[in-house]
Amino acid sequence: MPRALREPSALLLGAQLAGVLLYPFMESAGAGRALFSIFGILVLWLVVRAVQASPALTWLGLLLATPATVLLLIQAVTGSDDLLPYSSALEAVLYFYAAGALIAYMLADHEITRDELFAVGATFTLVAWAFAYTYTVCQAIEPRSFTAAVDPEGDRTWMELLFLSFTTLTSTGLSDVIPVKPFARSLSMLEQLGGVAYLGMLVSRLISLAALRARAAQPSGAERGGAPSGRPPGPSA
Repeated sequence: MPRALREPSALLLGAQLAGVLLYPFMESAGAGRALFSIFGILVLWLVVRAVQASPALTWLGLLLATPATVLLLIQAVTGSDDLLPYSSALEAVLYFYAAGALIAYMLADHEITRDELFAVGATFTLVAWAFAYTYTVCQAIEPRSFTAAVDPEGDRTWMELLFLSFTTLTSTGLSDVIPVKPFARSLSMLEQLGGVAYLGMLVSRLISLAALRARAAQPSGAERGGAPSGRPPGPSA
């Protein structure tokens, strides 16, 4: 099996990072909705492949990805955004589920594989995408939930919401896109908490693995020349 297929987290991370660079060009293209939808379908099934490699339930990922794919195909054909809130809701749930699946995958053993290293980054991007889709649904339900320096009264684009999600998750606070409605601010606070919690989990995981390796590297009592039991050696005859 090719190495790329054995490392689904690497494929997923690469696709999402490529999306960060490609989305601005898709937004400015005439067939933007079709390009967005096709790329979204590709990423959806890379997410399912990553879930399949984890301890999580693959059928649940398929259950979420299949209707989302159908909705994205309809949007690609029609070029309409009418179904965007519904596909975004399904994608948000799938991305949150996949992020949890990758966390379980990373914590399943005490060995760190190369794909698990990629899973560290893929989990972060999954959460960022999941909240961006959540913001899309929030904006559809309650218009003008977000404002920005440019066109403050208009609906925020996908790239703006994704930028807001990344800056919120990393707690850098550099976004010019701001949640202004109460529920939008609640979602933003949850994302800030999620970013801090993920960083704390990652650091504690690395510390525990370092402690396990240090403990395994220590020589046993017999190797140090001491008595194997905790009692001092008895007097010689």
